[in-house]
Amino acid sequence: METAEQLFNHLRQEITSTHEEVHEGTMMSSPGIQYKRKNFAFLYRGGMCFRLGRDFEPGSEGIHDYTLLNPFKNKPPLKDWFVIGTEYSEKWPLLAEVALQEIRKGK
Repeated sequence: METAEQLFNHLRQEITSTHEEVHEGTMMSSPGIQYKRKNFAFLYRGGMCFRLGRDFEPGSEGIHDYTLLNPFKNKPPLKDWFVIGTEYSEKWPLLAEVALQEIRKGK
């Protein structure tokens, strides 16, 4: 079984080769994926974190176990960012495309 990092690296390679405006980047000292220097996905604590927007409903994609990104001790979670574990790694390519479309809209 592949590790989260291996799965992420495959996804990053695929999406950066498919979309010329998408590049490697970093976020929170972790490897990430950027569009116009803005991150929309990154490797996070053994899973992936995607900026899917506040209107995204994970249940509509069959994802029932997730968290919102909460990197701060004294602030609420970031409602646009969803942390999705490796149990849903088959959904990561779709989620990366959704996050890319979301960031292209400028939201």
